[in-house]
Amino acid sequence: MSSKQKKWQILPNIKEEIINEYPEYLPLVLQLLHNRGITEKEEIKNFLEGDYEKNSHDPFLFQDMKKAVELTINHIKKRNKITVYGDYDADGVTSSAILVELFKLFKAEVDVYIPHRVKEGYGVNRQAVDLIAKNNTKLIITVDTGIRSKKEIADARELGIDVIVTDHHVPPKELNEYPECLIINSAITADKYPDNFLAGVGVAFKFAKALIDSSKLSKKDKQDLSYRFLDLVAIGTVADCVKLTGENRILVKKGLEVLSNTKRIGLSSLYEIAKINNNNKIDTWNIGFQIGPRLNAAGRLDHANTAYQLLITKDSDEAKKLAQELNNSNQERQQITEEIFLEVEEQINVKDDNILIGVYNLENNKSEKETAWNEGVVGLVAGKIVNKYFRPSLVITKTKNGYKGSGRSIPCFNLIKAIEQCADFLDKYGGHPQACGFSFSEENLDNFVNKIKDIAKKEIIQDMMRPIIKIDAILNFEEINEDLYEKISALAPYGQGNERPVFLSESIKIFDITTMGMEGQHIKFKLKNDKSGFINAISFGGSEIWKDFAIGDIINIVYNLDLNVFNGRSEVQLKMVDIKKEKREYS
Repeated sequence: MSSKQKKWQILPNIKEEIINEYPEYLPLVLQLLHNRGITEKEEIKNFLEGDYEKNSHDPFLFQDMKKAVELTINHIKKRNKITVYGDYDADGVTSSAILVELFKLFKAEVDVYIPHRVKEGYGVNRQAVDLIAKNNTKLIITVDTGIRSKKEIADARELGIDVIVTDHHVPPKELNEYPECLIINSAITADKYPDNFLAGVGVAFKFAKALIDSSKLSKKDKQDLSYRFLDLVAIGTVADCVKLTGENRILVKKGLEVLSNTKRIGLSSLYEIAKINNNNKIDTWNIGFQIGPRLNAAGRLDHANTAYQLLITKDSDEAKKLAQELNNSNQERQQITEEIFLEVEEQINVKDDNILIGVYNLENNKSEKETAWNEGVVGLVAGKIVNKYFRPSLVITKTKNGYKGSGRSIPCFNLIKAIEQCADFLDKYGGHPQACGFSFSEENLDNFVNKIKDIAKKEIIQDMMRPIIKIDAILNFEEINEDLYEKISALAPYGQGNERPVFLSESIKIFDITTMGMEGQHIKFKLKNDKSGFINAISFGGSEIWKDFAIGDIINIVYNLDLNVFNGRSEVQLKMVDIKKEKREYS
């Protein structure tokens, strides 16, 4: 999207009295915290200095936790088989790995079941329940799923199987729609647990922690065993894009330490094959853009068992083989996503429609493929459409039973609310304000598309389709140095709800421009003002975007601060977010 279309919005300055009240903190850090709604002294201290041991919550604050632990221990003692039923994404796979690994350490009879995304779909299904029952399972523990599977869980209980649901998805509105079993779900606001925003893996970890705390292990062994799983907690939490504030931030911060020194040979093999290193220090970017997509690729294209097995394997040869498979699957996923994206682009009407919709149809599909779009990636395609055109997007593919689709949205348009208004035409649907999934029969295609377009036309005005870049603060170029970068880094790890700080510097001159990469796709500007030294600004994949800028131009630049470490040397650099030739176009 053209830089001219983006609106720059500088967030309000904090009051001078706040700076005076907290002299022990850098004013810029206080500004960044204020922008994130963190203003009280105790909040500031916990955010900057929060410690896993001191600030993570007691797992037994979950209402059903004590009963769930007692039931599980009872089954372990009786040598009954326990099956962990997980979801097929990175959150579900990491959750499954934690519980299975723990149960094996406790010498429990344990199995795992992860459904196939396309053949079985999301949630607990009756076919799987029957198969699990035939394997003589006496207890099913769901992870990252189950809160909306009332009927299927009732079926399992009729077959003599106990069920514990651990989940983080929004529960049904009515209590009588809940599954009739023990439930551990951070999203149940009536529960006593203080944090409602844990990922599925966070909830699974809390259950594991309660089991560990209830064991006869020594205090140190309990602590060491809990730490052992925090690498998986970090992966699942970041990959699932939940808020990286509150307890999630505490868990991920500690988990990144474990992940950077991982003892899982599967992850070590993945680091090597996918060139995930970052000087042995893994951060949330590595998870969000390198580790998470590779784990998710397994479930999108085939079966998530490959990702699960990578996390638990103890065999180095198997680890290398699985890591290579995941890397290959991720490359294939990228290619398929791009192909579908280009096909959707040919269909959408950017000029007239406030919501952009692509529908696979054999009759008008120009690629003349015999197979429909892969439903495992249609959500990713919708996300790419939103990123390029800044409008809500739905991508809908043909299935043997009708149509299935996925959507992504922009901040001002509540997508799941709009989907709910189309419920008369849908068989199933679910999601969040910014993302959704749905299915419907063939005869409802036109009705659904027309209805959702009409809703978007009424609710979205032109100005809403102009992306806003929120700027945390204006920085003088001469203030930028490694010491400032380190002080700002106290806000890390970054993620949803705690995004990487965005800064603006004005009246900066371009002294040099270099393109990089095999195809010259990356670009680097050498910048300075009258008082500063030279600072490099990098844009990966941005050479086409910034091609109209020239040496000698005076610019205003919006950026993230970064640290470039190479051959033992480090220097602060900028990651470009947006650039405008100098004139005031922001508010």
